[in-house]
Amino acid sequence: MGIEIRRADERFRTASEWLESRHSFSFGPHYDPANVGFGFLVAHNDETVAPGTGFETHPHQDLEIVTWVLRGALAHRDSEGNSGVVHPGLAQRMSAGSGIQHSEWNDAGDLVHYVQMWVRPDRFDLPPSYQQAEIDLRGGQLVPIASGLPQHASSTAIRINQGSAGLSVARLSPGQTVGLPSAPYLHLFVALGTASLENAGDLGTADAVRQIDADGRRLTAGPGGAEILVWEMSD
Repeated sequence: MGIEIRRADERFRTASEWLESRHSFSFGPHYDPANVGFGFLVAHNDETVAPGTGFETHPHQDLEIVTWVLRGALAHRDSEGNSGVVHPGLAQRMSAGSGIQHSEWNDAGDLVHYVQMWVRPDRFDLPPSYQQAEIDLRGGQLVPIASGLPQHASSTAIRINQGSAGLSVARLSPGQTVGLPSAPYLHLFVALGTASLENAGDLGTADAVRQIDADGRRLTAGPGGAEILVWEMSD
Protein backbone atom coordinates (compact mmCIF):
# COMPACT_ATOMS: atom_id res chain seq x y z
CA MET A 1 0.00 0.00 0.00
CA GLY A 2 1.66 3.20 -1.19
CA ILE A 3 0.61 6.74 -0.37
CA GLU A 4 2.18 10.00 -1.52
CA ILE A 5 1.22 13.56 -0.62
CA ARG A 6 1.90 16.22 -3.27
CA ARG A 7 1.79 19.75 -1.84
CA ALA A 8 0.24 22.65 -3.73
CA ASP A 9 3.52 24.52 -4.20
CA GLU A 10 5.24 21.44 -5.68
CA ARG A 11 3.13 21.52 -8.85
CA PHE A 12 4.25 22.87 -12.21
CA ARG A 13 3.10 26.47 -12.77
CA THR A 14 2.04 28.29 -15.93
CA ALA A 15 1.39 32.02 -15.56
CA SER A 16 0.58 34.93 -17.86
CA GLU A 17 -1.30 38.22 -17.64
CA TRP A 18 -4.63 36.38 -17.85
CA LEU A 19 -3.92 32.83 -16.64
CA GLU A 20 -2.66 31.15 -13.49
CA SER A 21 -2.47 27.38 -13.92
CA ARG A 22 -1.06 24.69 -11.65
CA HIS A 23 -0.45 21.23 -13.11
CA SER A 24 -0.40 18.05 -11.03
CA PHE A 25 1.25 16.09 -13.88
CA SER A 26 3.57 16.84 -16.79
CA PHE A 27 1.78 19.30 -19.05
CA GLY A 28 2.81 21.40 -22.04
CA PRO A 29 6.39 22.63 -21.57
CA HIS A 30 6.54 21.11 -18.08
CA TYR A 31 7.88 17.57 -18.32
CA ASP A 32 8.95 15.10 -15.69
CA PRO A 33 9.23 11.49 -16.94
CA ALA A 34 8.41 10.28 -13.43
CA ASN A 35 5.20 12.33 -13.30
CA VAL A 36 3.19 11.87 -16.50
CA GLY A 37 -0.05 10.74 -14.85
CA PHE A 38 -1.60 8.49 -12.25
CA GLY A 39 -3.88 5.60 -13.12
CA PHE A 40 -5.99 6.82 -16.04
CA LEU A 41 -5.49 10.51 -15.14
CA VAL A 42 -3.16 12.32 -17.53
CA ALA A 43 -3.95 15.93 -16.57
CA HIS A 44 -5.26 17.58 -13.41
CA ASN A 45 -5.06 21.36 -13.85
CA ASP A 46 -6.08 23.99 -11.32
CA GLU A 47 -6.88 27.09 -13.42
CA THR A 48 -7.68 30.73 -12.69
CA VAL A 49 -8.70 32.84 -15.70
CA ALA A 50 -9.10 36.63 -15.72
CA PRO A 51 -12.36 38.30 -16.86
CA GLY A 52 -12.78 38.75 -20.60
CA THR A 53 -10.08 36.22 -21.45
CA GLY A 54 -9.72 32.50 -21.95
CA PHE A 55 -8.58 29.72 -24.23
CA GLU A 56 -9.21 30.35 -27.91
CA THR A 57 -10.50 27.49 -30.09
CA HIS A 58 -8.09 24.55 -29.94
CA PRO A 59 -8.25 20.81 -30.75
CA HIS A 60 -8.42 17.65 -28.63
CA GLN A 61 -8.59 13.96 -29.51
CA ASP A 62 -9.22 10.74 -27.56
CA LEU A 63 -9.63 12.31 -24.14
CA GLU A 64 -12.42 12.42 -21.56
CA ILE A 65 -12.25 16.01 -20.26
CA VAL A 66 -14.10 16.79 -17.00
CA THR A 67 -14.42 20.36 -15.72
CA TRP A 68 -15.50 21.38 -12.21
CA VAL A 69 -15.84 25.10 -11.44
CA LEU A 70 -15.05 26.39 -7.94
CA ARG A 71 -15.77 30.10 -8.49
CA GLY A 72 -17.20 32.19 -11.33
CA ALA A 73 -18.46 30.88 -14.67
CA LEU A 74 -16.77 29.35 -17.72
CA ALA A 75 -18.34 29.50 -21.18
CA HIS A 76 -17.84 26.49 -23.48
CA ARG A 77 -18.32 26.31 -27.25
CA ASP A 78 -17.23 23.48 -29.54
CA SER A 79 -17.14 22.41 -33.17
CA GLU A 80 -20.04 19.98 -32.66
CA GLY A 81 -22.38 22.88 -31.92
CA ASN A 82 -22.43 22.38 -28.15
CA SER A 83 -22.35 25.36 -25.83
CA GLY A 84 -22.86 25.93 -22.13
CA VAL A 85 -21.83 27.96 -19.11
CA VAL A 86 -20.27 25.93 -16.32
CA HIS A 87 -20.64 27.29 -12.79
CA PRO A 88 -20.14 25.91 -9.26
CA GLY A 89 -22.33 22.87 -8.74
CA LEU A 90 -22.51 21.96 -12.43
CA ALA A 91 -20.31 19.20 -13.84
CA GLN A 92 -19.19 19.15 -17.47
CA ARG A 93 -17.78 16.37 -19.62
CA MET A 94 -16.46 16.64 -23.15
CA SER A 95 -15.48 13.43 -24.94
CA ALA A 96 -12.99 14.46 -27.59
CA GLY A 97 -13.17 11.12 -29.38
CA SER A 98 -12.09 11.20 -33.02
CA GLY A 99 -11.46 14.95 -32.78
CA ILE A 100 -13.13 18.13 -31.56
CA GLN A 101 -12.27 21.82 -31.27
CA HIS A 102 -13.50 23.98 -28.41
CA SER A 103 -12.99 27.27 -26.63
CA GLU A 104 -13.23 28.09 -22.91
CA TRP A 105 -13.88 31.71 -22.06
CA ASN A 106 -14.53 33.86 -19.02
CA ASP A 107 -17.33 36.16 -20.19
CA ALA A 108 -18.12 37.34 -16.66
CA GLY A 109 -16.72 40.31 -14.75
CA ASP A 110 -14.91 38.27 -12.12
CA LEU A 111 -12.21 35.62 -12.03
CA VAL A 112 -13.17 32.05 -12.84
CA HIS A 113 -11.42 29.29 -10.88
CA TYR A 114 -11.87 25.69 -11.96
CA VAL A 115 -10.28 22.26 -12.03
CA GLN A 116 -9.99 20.45 -15.34
CA MET A 117 -9.12 16.76 -15.50
CA TRP A 118 -8.20 14.61 -18.51
CA VAL A 119 -8.70 10.84 -18.52
CA ARG A 120 -7.64 8.31 -21.15
CA PRO A 121 -10.74 6.64 -22.67
CA ASP A 122 -11.07 2.87 -22.97
CA ARG A 123 -12.00 3.18 -26.67
CA PHE A 124 -10.51 5.45 -29.31
CA ASP A 125 -12.07 7.28 -32.28
CA LEU A 126 -15.50 7.54 -30.67
CA PRO A 127 -17.90 10.24 -31.91
CA PRO A 128 -17.24 13.46 -29.96
CA SER A 129 -19.89 14.29 -27.36
CA TYR A 130 -20.73 16.73 -24.58
CA GLN A 131 -22.74 16.55 -21.36
CA GLN A 132 -23.34 18.74 -18.33
CA ALA A 133 -25.47 18.25 -15.23
CA GLU A 134 -26.34 20.04 -12.00
CA ILE A 135 -25.03 18.32 -8.86
CA ASP A 136 -26.61 18.33 -5.40
CA LEU A 137 -23.80 18.23 -2.84
CA ARG A 138 -25.97 18.72 0.23
CA GLY A 139 -25.43 16.04 2.84
CA GLY A 140 -21.66 16.02 3.04
CA GLN A 141 -21.15 12.71 1.24
CA LEU A 142 -19.08 11.78 -1.79
CA VAL A 143 -21.29 12.21 -4.85
CA PRO A 144 -20.28 10.54 -8.15
CA ILE A 145 -20.35 13.27 -10.78
CA ALA A 146 -18.52 11.78 -13.78
CA SER A 147 -17.84 8.08 -13.95
CA GLY A 148 -17.68 4.95 -16.03
CA LEU A 149 -17.31 2.61 -13.05
CA PRO A 150 -19.94 -0.17 -12.86
CA GLN A 151 -20.68 0.64 -9.20
CA HIS A 152 -21.65 4.20 -10.22
CA ALA A 153 -23.88 3.18 -13.13
CA SER A 154 -27.11 4.19 -11.40
CA SER A 155 -25.82 7.15 -9.38
CA THR A 156 -23.41 9.24 -11.45
CA ALA A 157 -24.62 12.46 -13.05
CA ILE A 158 -22.44 12.06 -16.14
CA ARG A 159 -20.99 9.00 -17.84
CA ILE A 160 -17.43 8.95 -19.18
CA ASN A 161 -15.95 6.56 -21.72
CA GLN A 162 -13.63 4.91 -19.24
CA GLY A 163 -15.07 1.95 -17.39
CA SER A 164 -12.24 1.88 -14.85
CA ALA A 165 -12.39 5.45 -13.52
CA GLY A 166 -14.82 7.69 -11.68
CA LEU A 167 -14.81 11.14 -10.07
CA SER A 168 -16.73 11.97 -6.91
CA VAL A 169 -17.00 15.29 -5.09
CA ALA A 170 -17.88 16.12 -1.49
CA ARG A 171 -18.54 19.50 0.11
CA LEU A 172 -17.83 19.08 3.82
CA SER A 173 -18.81 21.28 6.75
CA PRO A 174 -16.20 22.10 9.42
CA GLY A 175 -15.21 18.93 11.25
CA GLN A 176 -17.30 16.68 9.03
CA THR A 177 -15.83 13.26 8.18
CA VAL A 178 -16.21 11.15 5.06
CA GLY A 179 -14.87 7.72 4.15
CA LEU A 180 -12.79 7.53 0.98
CA PRO A 181 -13.25 4.63 -1.46
CA SER A 182 -11.13 1.52 -1.42
CA ALA A 183 -9.62 1.23 -4.89
CA PRO A 184 -6.46 0.08 -6.71
CA TYR A 185 -5.71 3.75 -7.46
CA LEU A 186 -7.07 6.79 -5.63
CA HIS A 187 -6.34 10.46 -6.32
CA LEU A 188 -7.60 12.96 -3.73
CA PHE A 189 -7.48 16.72 -4.35
CA VAL A 190 -8.43 19.30 -1.73
CA ALA A 191 -9.97 21.91 -4.02
CA LEU A 192 -11.03 24.30 -1.25
CA GLY A 193 -10.39 24.45 2.48
CA THR A 194 -8.30 22.13 4.61
CA ALA A 195 -8.63 18.56 5.82
CA SER A 196 -6.93 15.81 7.77
CA LEU A 197 -6.46 12.33 6.28
CA GLU A 198 -6.39 9.35 8.60
CA ASN A 199 -2.82 8.11 9.22
CA ALA A 200 -1.43 10.62 6.71
CA GLY A 201 -1.80 14.06 8.30
CA ASP A 202 -3.05 17.52 7.46
CA LEU A 203 -3.82 18.70 3.94
CA GLY A 204 -4.13 22.28 2.72
CA THR A 205 -5.93 23.85 -0.22
CA ALA A 206 -4.70 22.35 -3.53
CA ASP A 207 -2.76 19.55 -1.83
CA ALA A 208 -3.19 16.14 -3.45
CA VAL A 209 -2.84 12.54 -2.32
CA ARG A 210 -2.00 9.61 -4.59
CA GLN A 211 -2.66 6.19 -3.09
CA ILE A 212 -2.12 2.73 -4.52
CA ASP A 213 -4.32 -0.03 -3.05
CA ALA A 214 -6.34 2.59 -1.21
CA ASP A 215 -7.79 1.24 2.02
CA GLY A 216 -10.84 3.42 2.67
CA ARG A 217 -9.29 5.96 5.02
CA ARG A 218 -11.34 8.63 6.73
CA LEU A 219 -10.95 12.29 5.87
CA THR A 220 -12.07 15.10 8.19
CA ALA A 221 -12.63 18.69 7.08
CA GLY A 222 -10.76 21.48 8.81
CA PRO A 223 -12.30 24.42 10.71
CA GLY A 224 -13.33 26.19 7.48
CA GLY A 225 -14.76 23.10 5.81
CA ALA A 226 -13.49 21.56 2.58
CA GLU A 227 -14.43 20.65 -0.97
CA ILE A 228 -12.67 17.51 -2.21
CA LEU A 229 -12.37 15.81 -5.60
CA VAL A 230 -11.73 12.05 -5.53
CA TRP A 231 -10.86 9.85 -8.49
CA GLU A 232 -11.07 6.11 -7.88
CA MET A 233 -9.60 3.87 -10.54
CA SER A 234 -9.24 0.15 -11.10
CA ASP A 235 -6.45 -1.63 -12.95
